[in-house]
Amino acid sequence: MRDLDDTDRTILGLLLDDARRSWRDIADVVDLSPPAVADRVERLEDLGVIRGFTLDVDRSKLREGAPVLVTLNVAPRAASAVADSLGDADAVEHVFTTAEERVVFTATVPDGDVLSLLDSTVAMEDVRDYEVSLLSDRSWNPSVAEAELALTCDECGNTVTPEGETRELDGETYHFCCESCEASFVEMYEELREGAEG
Repeated sequence: MRDLDDTDRTILGLLLDDARRSWRDIADVVDLSPPAVADRVERLEDLGVIRGFTLDVDRSKLREGAPVLVTLNVAPRAASAVADSLGDADAVEHVFTTAEERVVFTATVPDGDVLSLLDSTVAMEDVRDYEVSLLSDRSWNPSVAEAELALTCDECGNTVTPEGETRELDGETYHFCCESCEASFVEMYEELREGAEG
């Protein structure tokens, strides 16, 4: 398995700047052919590095409510469920979970009514308290700089290095840290598939 190289990072940076950029424009910058760029982007999608091409809406240009930053102190082990619920809410833009299991999110809420958003989105018994700050400005500047792949083995959970293995099974791509994990996973996968068919 090949790690990210400078060309991959440049392609990612160009797509972060403008996800609608054509393969030809990218090819001119990285000195590859457009089909080679398309192959690299497809590989990055298969690896899960690129999850999709999304629209970045500047909500400051829309009149829909007050932009806020909210920090939630939640019950132990509730952070993941709370973050998932918030991630599904239309008003919420970004959700973060801290190592201390706090949930921080940005949202645009009508009349600044954060309590109504929380009541309609999360189990309030999981929220111990919260703090709201009105945002005056926001920017989002993701970067890949010198990033390397950090895939997790689908069998044992270890980090997959460039020497790792990749296997496609029934249209899904799986990553493994070694041949042993790949063999073990495939064997169990085949057993489960045979059991489901039988």
